[in-house]
Parts: sequence; structure tokens; C-alpha cells
Amino acid sequence: MKNKKILILVLAYNAETTILEVLKRIPNSIWEEADILVADDASYDKTADVAEKYKNENKVNNIKIIHHNINKGYGGNQKWCYNYAIKEGYDIAVMVHGDIQYAPENIPELIKPLQEDSADFVFGSRMTGHPIKGGMPIYKYIGNKFLTLVENIILGTNFSEFHSGFRAYSMQALKDIPFNLDADDFHFDSEIIMQLVIAKKKIKEITITTFYGKEICYVNVVTYGLNILKILFQYILTKSGVKKYNKFIIK
Repeated sequence: MKNKKILILVLAYNAETTILEVLKRIPNSIWEEADILVADDASYDKTADVAEKYKNENKVNNIKIIHHNINKGYGGNQKWCYNYAIKEGYDIAVMVHGDIQYAPENIPELIKPLQEDSADFVFGSRMTGHPIKGGMPIYKYIGNKFLTLVENIILGTNFSEFHSGFRAYSMQALKDIPFNLDADDFHFDSEIIMQLVIAKKKIKEITITTFYGKEICYVNVVTYGLNILKILFQYILTKSGVKKYNKFIIK
């Protein structure tokens, strides 16, 4: 096992009240072996300023704060970050939300399979734990279960969920799929899993604790669900040869 170059991507949008806690909760071992990139997606609050203050006060050189001047969207911000990670020669990229919905303390467990070359993509599953006890709203729980069931049936997979935002990717795996063709919206997360499945990449789940607290939800759940069903239909059309969608054509 060779040493991997790791980048922790903290996706942030109007996370002024939570970004400091996210950075503080990243384990010391991760600060010692990885670089941190805070990608502020044109927030209209002081998210970037709070992160910069943390950097200066703690004199940490391995953190970079980016503030997009124009909002790229949840998926668009990810695309920018992954392209940055590929360009800078990172081996692993970890996505952490700036609203602390996912515990940064779980990063070491998330990246371990990638460090050991036993997986190309790892995500933290709330559904294998106790999501309701963790505060997941019932309507989100039911929606997650329903959409995941449909996705598993169509893709021939057996994942506990497709909708976790706590993820770690091999950069080589991302180079092999056309993720730049994916949506700039929230269903980007499902599209990229579909592409990894089509590319026959090794995918692993780990159980994580569900936490709903200070995060602000910008997802329209009805639109999100309809977009998931739309991309699944596009996949079916591509697979059957009726109509081709390039994002699902992977050699």
C-alpha cells in the first residue's frame, strides 16, 4: 500500500454558523496526512471569512478556501472540486458537508478501503444504522427507501441508499467516468453512483450515524425525486438503445 495523496473537500453554502465546527471536528490524523479545501459556493454570509479566520488563527498551511463568485449548484460545486483534485494530482477526494449533517470524525474509516485499494468509491450509509433515531424526518426516510429500491431494481445493485452526501472517491475512478456531464443540482449524487456502477467500479458502504440538527436543507424533495426518476428513465433508454445519453455511455 503506497501513500495516498488525500484531499478533504468541505462543500459549503451559507454555512457561517457551522463551518467552524466542521473544521474543528476533522480528526488530527487527517489534518496531518491530508489537505483541506473549503469550497464556498457563492455564499451570501461569512462562510469563507470564518474559514479564513480559522486558518490564520491556527496557522495551518494545508487548508485552502475558495469562494465562487457565482453559485455553481450542489453538483456544479462538486464537479469543480473533483476537477481541481484531479488537476492537482490527488489520489483520494473526500466530500464533507459544511452543515455538519455528516460527522467528520468518520473520515478515517471512510478512506481506509481506498487507502488499501479494496474500493474505488466508499460512502457512509445512514440507512444501515438508525436514521429515524438520528432525527431523519419520516418523509425523507420513506422517500430515500423508495428511490433506493427503484434504483437498485433498475441498476441491479443492492445498496442500502443512494443519497448519502458523505463520500470518498478514488481519483482514478473519477477519471474513468464522464461526471462533468452530470447535473449541477442535487441529483448529481445519484448520477455519479450510476456511472460508477456502469463502469464496474468497486463500491463499499460503511455505516454512519444519522444527525439532523443545524443543517439548512436547500433541497426541494419533490423536484429531487422527479429528477431521480428522470435520470433512471434516461439510463433505461440508453441501455435499451432507444436513445443515447452520453453520461451513461461508459467504455
